[in-house]
Amino acid sequence: MDSQEQAAGEKRVRMLLIEALERRGLVKPASLTKVQYADMTKDLCQRLAYMSELSLMALEEQVAANPAGKDRDRLPIGNKILEWAGQIQPPEHGASPLMRAVFGHALGQNAVAEGWAPELLEYLSSKRLWPNSYAVMKIKEQADGSVRRLTIMEERMAGGVELSREDGAWRDRRLAQIRKCRDIAEMAQAGDLA
Repeated sequence: MDSQEQAAGEKRVRMLLIEALERRGLVKPASLTKVQYADMTKDLCQRLAYMSELSLMALEEQVAANPAGKDRDRLPIGNKILEWAGQIQPPEHGASPLMRAVFGHALGQNAVAEGWAPELLEYLSSKRLWPNSYAVMKIKEQADGSVRRLTIMEERMAGGVELSREDGAWRDRRLAQIRKCRDIAEMAQAGDLA
């Protein structure tokens, strides 16, 4: 997303989410000062700039139906809104600083080299947590079948065997996922924050 798209997205979030909720009468969370609330809404606008108009309207409806506070007249904290946003329209892979950090780390480098990077990316996208050793073990277990399948396909192709159309399509998708993970790793190594 270039700077023009980001600015347009932030404006869209402010209009369709923040201002729409404020018009409904929802006010800042009680735990935040006015300055903190301004920071929270600015951060939400920046982080949710990728969302479509329809997704933002759906998010606004969900937030309005689930207000916070004892009088149920407060906006939920930003983290809750971001969680709901991720369920409605997940951000593009590679948009997350967490993903870039993991793939820039030895963990992500190993995942790319060993072929389980797509499952690691999926984990990061859904959990938004740096994976601990148990999570890494589970991610590798989940990836085992796909890693083995790709290896067998590569060996068959090297031996002159032609893949079926279905297998070829699966291989192409898998290689594209691995390429995407490699691109994220390269962005992280280059220090690219875009």
